[in-house]
Amino acid sequence: MASSTGEKGLIVSFGEMLIDFVPTPPWTLARHCPGGAPANVAIAVSRLGGRAAFVGKLGDDDFGHMLAGILRKNGVDDQGINFDKGARTALAFVTLRSDGEREFMFYRNPSADMLLRPNELNLELIRSAKVFHYGSISLITEPCRSAHMKAMEVAKEAGALLSYDPNLREPLWPSPEEARTQILSIWDKADIIKVSDVELEFLTENKTMDDKTAMSLWHPNLKLLLVTLGEKGCTYFTKNFHGSVETFLVDAVDTTGAGDSFVGALLKQIVDDQSVLEDEARLRKVLRFANACGAITTTKKGAIPALPTDSEALSFLKDKKKRQTYLKFSKLCCTAPPC
Repeated sequence: MASSTGEKGLIVSFGEMLIDFVPTPPWTLARHCPGGAPANVAIAVSRLGGRAAFVGKLGDDDFGHMLAGILRKNGVDDQGINFDKGARTALAFVTLRSDGEREFMFYRNPSADMLLRPNELNLELIRSAKVFHYGSISLITEPCRSAHMKAMEVAKEAGALLSYDPNLREPLWPSPEEARTQILSIWDKADIIKVSDVELEFLTENKTMDDKTAMSLWHPNLKLLLVTLGEKGCTYFTKNFHGSVETFLVDAVDTTGAGDSFVGALLKQIVDDQSVLEDEARLRKVLRFANACGAITTTKKGAIPALPTDSEALSFLKDKKKRQTYLKFSKLCCTAPPC
């Protein structure tokens, strides 16, 4: 439930925000689109009618100020943003496969997000969070790693629910072993963890995608473990029950941001009523909504431009004909206006 004043609970996302260069027809051109998983989650929450804030660092350059403006335009509180005069905003070049899956090439040597220091954190904003969400890219180098640890500690002490989506980007890490070690180093701090099937295989070093493999990542303080399976939906695990929820069939044009859309939808639905995590029927309903948001996001290019509003997601869920339209005509969206 909302607070006694009627104000919705705040979801604070911590980490990177960057520019994705996404190829467009005739594939010799690229549109620059805002991206970065934690920022995507913040905007996903806001688009769905929730309260969101972003904490991170951008370059004091045109891209950085453009990204801050995009957060504000989408209703995300930007009081947690710092600007670095000596480093540029991070860039990523996205390659799309025919099935809509993507590969990334990053330019951050170092980028501003890597240079966020603990003493630059807006601790008042972080303490006001009911949910504190983060990934693992901010763990790769100092000083951002220390800033991440400090922010997570402050949020936990203030009573926030900690939400972790590792969002593995293996090329950014010195080695697979280092990635695995650092991602798992904060594993037991989170209350909610979402991993993809690819990340599950990477972290467990097990190609068998079954419940036993997923539960090998369980820790005693965890309230919800989610494994997203792309077109197969997701599986969920709690202390008292587990199961799976199917997703929706659409023509995927670009899967960038689908997982972030899923997470944003989940967090927005539970921030003011965490008892959902203990009620399987209600949790399944929340996950169906999250799956719908993720599916819609794959039907357009770019992450943030494709994130649905609450009314779009609800209409998609209620209208079977509309879902068929997404399946039949979504590929027309590949020529959408610039991000």
